[in-house]
Amino acid sequence: MGSFLRLLYEENASFFLLLLPFFIFIHFLIKWLYPTTPAVTTKKLPPSPPKLPIIGNLHQLGLLPHRSLWALAQRHGPIMLLHFGRVPVVIVSAADAAREIMKTNDVIFSNRPKSSIFAKLLYDYKDVAMAPYGEYWRQMRSICVLHLLSNRRVLSFRGVREEETALLMEKISSSSSSSTPIDLSKMFLSLTNDLICRVALGRKYSGDETGRKYRDLLKEFVGLLGDFDVGDYIPWLSWVNFINGLDAKVEKVAKEFDRFLDEVVKEHVERRNRDGVDNEVKDFVDVLLGIQEDNVTGVAITGVCIKALTLDMFAAGSDTTYTVLEWAMTELLRHPQVMRQLQNEVRGIAQGKLLITEDDLDKMQYLKAVIKETLRLHPPVPLLLPRESTRGAKIMGYDIEAGTRVITNAWAIGRDPLLWDEAEEFRPERFLNSSIDFRGQDFELIPFGAGRRGCPGTLFAATAIEVVLANLVHRFDWEVGGGVGREDLDMTECTEFFSSIFIPRIMINMLLICALNFIF
Repeated sequence: MGSFLRLLYEENASFFLLLLPFFIFIHFLIKWLYPTTPAVTTKKLPPSPPKLPIIGNLHQLGLLPHRSLWALAQRHGPIMLLHFGRVPVVIVSAADAAREIMKTNDVIFSNRPKSSIFAKLLYDYKDVAMAPYGEYWRQMRSICVLHLLSNRRVLSFRGVREEETALLMEKISSSSSSSTPIDLSKMFLSLTNDLICRVALGRKYSGDETGRKYRDLLKEFVGLLGDFDVGDYIPWLSWVNFINGLDAKVEKVAKEFDRFLDEVVKEHVERRNRDGVDNEVKDFVDVLLGIQEDNVTGVAITGVCIKALTLDMFAAGSDTTYTVLEWAMTELLRHPQVMRQLQNEVRGIAQGKLLITEDDLDKMQYLKAVIKETLRLHPPVPLLLPRESTRGAKIMGYDIEAGTRVITNAWAIGRDPLLWDEAEEFRPERFLNSSIDFRGQDFELIPFGAGRRGCPGTLFAATAIEVVLANLVHRFDWEVGGGVGREDLDMTECTEFFSSIFIPRIMINMLLICALNFIF
């Protein structure tokens, strides 16, 4: 019973069905013992599908919630009210409604709902992603935007990105000489982890026992961020997490990651005291220690703050970059004419250079179109992190009450036929003469969110994706190996990870992809 969704849909479904009559009996017993008169309201609430006692609409989420919610939206409209247990949740599936949430009423919907798992793993919300809206969050957000992820800071890590990209190309080159298929998924994951470690912590954690422990710990950490805590939605069932071991696992991972980060911070402090700091290239921990020493913000930057903000980097970046790269390569393999056009652009601009550098990227308009089209069809987080209303508001003519959670289905918006011609087709050309971008100003395309709660690391992720993808198509010709046709490529979305709001992380099996005809 690893998560409530698995309880509903997989090996424990029969167990849940046995308990369902008990839940219903308890529900009606409470209603009989404590009868209430239904409140009369004149508010216009969003349309809702029927719900069950106790669990509300949880049974309608399925194993691919973004698809299930999209199907419900076809029947009930682009803004609808569901209940996850006792919690009211508004699902937004249209760009206009998303604009009203994230722009027109951004302040009202800038809070985050509480999650017991996030609270334990992220030092009681001392990070920026899940911190409640308020002065602390504003200060942490300002630190991220101005000091950690500013244009200047992202540019300062250019050498790191280009070095890690060059190493990836060498790995592929070495592997392409054999007939063994290349596991690109594993390579992309390794690239992303090494890149994040160098940027956040100043060095890689790979190739030794410490690195192995770190990778295992990071895998557990990210997996827990995707687990579902039934007690968040049905409080009297919170004991389930004690029985199934989730509480113990969260405590274990939180303590182990805390010890790991304590060592990281200690190493940085000792190095700063011994050697000083390179002002040109500082990793995130160095920057945060400098802010702590200078005491220039209105909020004290404690050691806990430094660790929580560092964890945000891992939580946000550990799978986003490599997931987008997987989907981009898969779509290019399925559409050879797009691959050829992209290669023609990249190789023409490279003019014989061995490696594409970030100086070349601004000229590559078709590359940018390919990435936008990939993000439109395959946003790395199909259901954006939930927001919570701090007071009542009116959205698209409907009344949204205070304390309501709002989840935006970015996947559904990206496939809305009212916004996109041939919405299900992979056509990068649609972006060549379009000003639409994914940085949060155009609500037709919001894979990284928008408004105050939009992802501050969008520029960092986009730059890394661009330079890696450009070099992949520049250095190699690609085709599908193992006797598999392009039309047979596995496009199945799987739900290895769940979040507290049922975000499936989209994964694809690329074990059969190999590089051929190394061009240098």
